[in-house]
Amino acid sequence: MLNAATDPLHQFQISRLIPLRINETLDLSVTNSVVFMGLAALAVIVCLGAAARGAMIPNRGQVAAEMMYEFIAKMLRSLAGEEGMRFFPYVFTIFVFILACNLIGMFPYAFTVTSHISVTLTLGLMSFLIVLTVGIARSGLGFFSRFVISGVPWALQPILIPIEIVSFFVRPFTLGVRLFGNMLAGHALLKVLAGFVGALGGLGALGVFAAIFPIIGVVAVTALEFLVAGLQAYVFALLTCLYLSEVVQDHHH
Repeated sequence: MLNAATDPLHQFQISRLIPLRINETLDLSVTNSVVFMGLAALAVIVCLGAAARGAMIPNRGQVAAEMMYEFIAKMLRSLAGEEGMRFFPYVFTIFVFILACNLIGMFPYAFTVTSHISVTLTLGLMSFLIVLTVGIARSGLGFFSRFVISGVPWALQPILIPIEIVSFFVRPFTLGVRLFGNMLAGHALLKVLAGFVGALGGLGALGVFAAIFPIIGVVAVTALEFLVAGLQAYVFALLTCLYLSEVVQDHHH
């Protein structure tokens, strides 16, 4: 049987640190997932708070914060226009939170919050509900006319309308699954490669020599995972901007 040292999925196990079960259906226990989400939020607050103080000569932290701010603002403005900038606080917050969770998960013995579908799906649902609420608030029941494709013969509408409805309401799942799948797969692969290093190292001189190859793999995958950590936060924010742009454009049309 696999133990904690060799099981690549053990690192994703949720543990109750402070048990607090109210009843059979309500469990308010503090878990490792809750702790690391709190750490990610605290890291964002501290880092951006320090950068917001400003200085005559900007330091590296301030420059990095300003670059992220301008990057998200430019992306949202280009996709949703000036009216879309109303949603900048949410998009920027979701971007830096996911980025912080992903990066913290790269530290040894840290818990990767975004490797759990319950977390990523909740984030996806938040973005989806904001888009749905804004769309209905601005367009009323006319919002649902988006599922009727203009220029298509009515004989095909009974086939296409259900497809459009499903593709729209599946968005939070695609947002959540994409983030969850990438973080889970990358960290599991790192654990497997690290396990190869330990196993080969115990086989003597030949094993130590052979362990060089999985070590190279660990270094390469680690570098790739840092890239994926930023890329997945960007993709999540980008898709959120795209979905928001649709309701803004519907409002203008």
